[in-house]
Amino acid sequence: MRAVIQTAFGGPEVLQVVEAERPAPLSGEVVVQVRASGLNPVDAAVRSGAYPLLGEPPFGVGWDISGVVVEAAPGGRYKVGEEVYGMPFFPRAATGYADYVAAPSRQVARKPAGIDHVHAAALPLAGLTAWQGLVDAAGVGQGDRVLIHRAAGGVGHLAVQIAKARGACVIALASAGKHEFVRSLGADEAIDYRVVDFTEVLGELDVVFDSSSQGERSLAVLGPGGVLVSIMEHGNAELAAKVEAAGRRFAGVSVEPDHTALEAIAELVEAGRLRPYVEQTFPLEEAGKAHEVLESGQVQGKLVLTL
Repeated sequence: MRAVIQTAFGGPEVLQVVEAERPAPLSGEVVVQVRASGLNPVDAAVRSGAYPLLGEPPFGVGWDISGVVVEAAPGGRYKVGEEVYGMPFFPRAATGYADYVAAPSRQVARKPAGIDHVHAAALPLAGLTAWQGLVDAAGVGQGDRVLIHRAAGGVGHLAVQIAKARGACVIALASAGKHEFVRSLGADEAIDYRVVDFTEVLGELDVVFDSSSQGERSLAVLGPGGVLVSIMEHGNAELAAKVEAAGRRFAGVSVEPDHTALEAIAELVEAGRLRPYVEQTFPLEEAGKAHEVLESGQVQGKLVLTL
């Protein structure tokens, strides 16, 4: 099979398509023939060595997959021929940029009906991050006022929709050129962070979903008992202590595989309440080029590799 592997840390050029042995399933696992693989900023950070999550190369990055089960070991949840999507093994290596991926059957879920593999592959890591932060950690519900940082990005554009589906009033931070986009997702208000200091115009919020390492500034706009959800500073004990001392709650979120949440996300998609936005696709052979675009910082929604 084809797989994208790197033998050294570095720029996008270190990603190489090689011939590799097709994985065999262990007990309770499935082998998925991957039709599409989503990209996330963590992929680039791991590739470059900025975030040495997987130790020293060689390894393959990529976690978001959508495809068809072609092998199913006894004890699993799926049969050959079923379409599934998921984020297997994170934060360990999954080598998701590959023709085939073996995964525990409880780390994938049935692909949402009504969308193709490209859009399903855009969902897992970003969608699970948003769900685990907003729903599991913060318990966002009807009437809550929620601020979403980087609202037009991969995680942010899904977080806007999940919060809105839960009945929240959603305030989106995004550049002016992306306001129409975030409003189309359901944002009730959009603020251009480049020209407006959100701490001067907002206050008494119930939840801030922070994906931009602005935890201390975000604390200033939380009302009593409010929740700061941080995905970039989830291990920051000093920040957590400041939040708690201020009478607010800190929820550091590091995403993990979760088939139950994937099933809930699929239900929202099938109900027409959540739609992943894919800005651009690339063939597997252009994984390096896709990483160049990924690192530009200008991506709206998600990028996806097709296989």
